[in-house]
Amino acid sequence: MIIDWNHIDTVLLDMDGTLLDRHFDDHFWLEHVPRTWAAKHHLPIDEAKEALYALFRSQEMTLNWTDLDYWSDRLGLDIPLLKREVDHLIAVHPFVVEFLLFLRQHGKAVHLITNAHGKTLDLKMHKTRLGPYFHRIVSAHDIGISKEDVRFWEALRERLPYDPARTMLGEDSEANLESASRAGIRELVYVSGYSSAVHPVASPRFTSVRHFGELLPR
Repeated sequence: MIIDWNHIDTVLLDMDGTLLDRHFDDHFWLEHVPRTWAAKHHLPIDEAKEALYALFRSQEMTLNWTDLDYWSDRLGLDIPLLKREVDHLIAVHPFVVEFLLFLRQHGKAVHLITNAHGKTLDLKMHKTRLGPYFHRIVSAHDIGISKEDVRFWEALRERLPYDPARTMLGEDSEANLESASRAGIRELVYVSGYSSAVHPVASPRFTSVRHFGELLPR
């Protein structure tokens, strides 16, 4: 087995790309928003993409990156409404439900820990019905620090007591896994199959799985 579950009490799981197919988010921000913004400003789509991609990159690793209110104000668009227009693309990765059931059946504390904005969480939990599988759901927006910052994991322990030495974190972000590593979290798992539209590539730094079925006992 990749993980000795006898040494794990707490499992922290990211949402987008980890539990849910990131194809929805990539399509939304890289295609749907630029097309809508281009139409509003009567711009060629390539010109709109160039401008918006640069704007998006400027907010990477900050809370603005996932703040729907920030982007609604910045772009002059109703971002939550636009998300609902393509919410048919929201999908749960294979083996996620089986993995969550396994964790609950074996007495693990299971928490959803995400950078996602509260409005995104509401939409996706309503669409996927995954909420009841978690003991707690915590957004970085509640804490005021993004997961890329090692201080996030320290602040999380004040809200959600856990022993880093007996904790597993599942993520599709190597930056988040790196910050968690510096915070002392024991088991770090990179989900390489984060999008159904992208070929999985294992991380050179962290234990990698294509999906959570690989963490279930055979």
